[in-house]
Amino acid sequence: MFFQLSKLLGFFALPTNLLISLGVLGLLLLLTRFTRIASWLIVTSLVLLAVAGLSPLGNVLILPLEQRFPPWDPSHGAPDGVVMLGGAISPSISLERGTIAFTEGAARFVATVELARRYPNARIIISGGTSSLFYDEEPEAGVAVKEFEALGIPHDRLSAEEQSRNTVENAVFSRLIANPQPGERWLLVTSAYHMPRAVGTFRAAGFPIQPYPVDYQTRGPGDAVRPFGVVNKGFGLTDIAAHEWLGLLVYRLTGRTLELFPGPQ
Repeated sequence: MFFQLSKLLGFFALPTNLLISLGVLGLLLLLTRFTRIASWLIVTSLVLLAVAGLSPLGNVLILPLEQRFPPWDPSHGAPDGVVMLGGAISPSISLERGTIAFTEGAARFVATVELARRYPNARIIISGGTSSLFYDEEPEAGVAVKEFEALGIPHDRLSAEEQSRNTVENAVFSRLIANPQPGERWLLVTSAYHMPRAVGTFRAAGFPIQPYPVDYQTRGPGDAVRPFGVVNKGFGLTDIAAHEWLGLLVYRLTGRTLELFPGPQ
């Protein structure tokens, strides 16, 4: 129930979806006697869409998330295992086309392959089921395991966690597979902007991990004053950041994390 509700609310909570809905509502109201309200809604929708798409708003919102955890320090020693969160591969397109189809989060896959080769004794867990509400889709983890094997990573080092539908379940089911022992060092590979929420859920699940952030969307603090030249990039970052901030709040209020904004310990 939480999964379905979170996905539905998440869709309507995205700034661009909300602003477009306001504009459509305004257009519909033009057909009624509420033309003044309609005009106000349409203008507000257009102005705020321009702000979301062209101003540095997306960078401003996503920067604190990306800056929260520093890059992993290899001087800590070789990890015993690596958990890669899904979001790097489109399983449906991969299966239909007969070739691997990466998403914008492909850096998660690349980083995990690099770690697997650098640390040949580390176990690799790919955590990702299907998050689709309306379609039957192959779990991402199974598709990813086949690609890891094609790149020369031995099958006995790989585990596919295919049940999870969200970050909370990523943490719970990955812990069951890993069964981490005291003193073991496990890395968590996911996008830098997603790392605070992911770390919070793994800690709440009793799975101590070390963050390995990848897939940065900004160059650093200087981007806080850098506008976008095309609206799709601004829309994308604004929606991603809003999704994460809302997720952090909801996860904390529902007890799925122990901190509002998890950070380094």
